[in-house]
Amino acid sequence: MLVIVGSIIVIASVLGGFVWAGGPPLVLFQPAEILIIVGAAVGSLTISTPPSVLKRLMGQVGRFFRGRPGKADYLELLGMQYQLFKVTQQSGVMALETHVEDTNASPILSKYPRFLANHHAVSFLADSIKVIILGGIAPHDLEALMDEDLHVHHAEAMKPATTLAKIGDALPGLGIVAAVLGVVITMQSIDGPPAEIGHHVAAALVGTFLGILLCYGFVGPAATNLEHIVNDDAHYLVCIKTGLLAVYKGFPPAIAVEFARRVLPHEVRPSFDETEQYCKAAAKGETAAMAA
Repeated sequence: MLVIVGSIIVIASVLGGFVWAGGPPLVLFQPAEILIIVGAAVGSLTISTPPSVLKRLMGQVGRFFRGRPGKADYLELLGMQYQLFKVTQQSGVMALETHVEDTNASPILSKYPRFLANHHAVSFLADSIKVIILGGIAPHDLEALMDEDLHVHHAEAMKPATTLAKIGDALPGLGIVAAVLGVVITMQSIDGPPAEIGHHVAAALVGTFLGILLCYGFVGPAATNLEHIVNDDAHYLVCIKTGLLAVYKGFPPAIAVEFARRVLPHEVRPSFDETEQYCKAAAKGETAAMAA
């Protein structure tokens, strides 16, 4: 929603200021200039970007209009971890094998569809638990292993934002290309009436204007937005890592969950009491389901 609001503000401010200064708004509509700039930008993106990154970029652009993980999502994540850690405390780590072999059939994980929809988070949790089940790995080595996984995922997830930022940086240059082509057309009509020459010069300058506006008003901010999305996703994975590492070191479930809670940013971090109440309610629900 904020992406739409911001875009409206940019357009309204630029067009409003131009009209207020006495400029005719229709003169800014130059389809040929738009085709040159946007077409060249799309072509440059296609030339410079592997198909896998293009696919990831398309997926991340859709995230502009979807909510990011909030306090409710993290509260569920902490409650789910608490239930898994309770199983470990009561029955040993081997009891988690059935939960991670088929996560959709797990009586615990299946209650959290929002977590299951995050495929990388599910894979990260399941793979890390499988390593713990195998045993023979020191806590610091397990942490290093999970950090490597997070590093690789973060580097891959940041590629679309980096690519989009580079295309944004190229847009002013592509605007100059459109402007130069407009000047070429102007020079062909140099012996024409002043009104015709003025029209061609205006069209050429619009190309420069559009390239700069698209760069600093839309594409650049969009790339920054993608970076924030990737960083928000990273908090989710770090929360899983911290909880698993704490329980592997021998901390009781409640303390392991507290370790996981403390790594969350303040704007999405549930309070201690909220987390405690949610975990207790989740544990009671699980006990009641097992009794039934």
